[in-house]
Amino acid sequence: MGDMMELTATMAIPLAASEEGVIRVAGTRVRLDTVVYAFNEGYTAEEIVTQYPALDLTDVYAVIAYYLGHRATIDDYVAERAEKAAALRHGIETKPEYQAFRQQLLQRRASL
Repeated sequence: MGDMMELTATMAIPLAASEEGVIRVAGTRVRLDTVVYAFNEGYTAEEIVTQYPALDLTDVYAVIAYYLGHRATIDDYVAERAEKAAALRHGIETKPEYQAFRQQLLQRRASL
């Protein structure tokens, strides 16, 4: 039997956090939660790259592997991001100026 090849290389996880705490695939504007959502919807890494051409296939596989190894932590992050987005959307939608603008758009649509 030959000697087993020693695997000592480590792979950097291609993720970067912004000052606002948004985690993106490094070198792109694609958010971690976007990749996680697509993966959980059943998309393959190849399909994700097709949807987001800025991504590199190797990076998508690395992000998915990292996600699978840290699922609970990343699921918590994704849930927290969704809550913040919902709160922000609610805050915008309840402003009187937004409601007035929305009414103008609805009236325009009705007159078409």
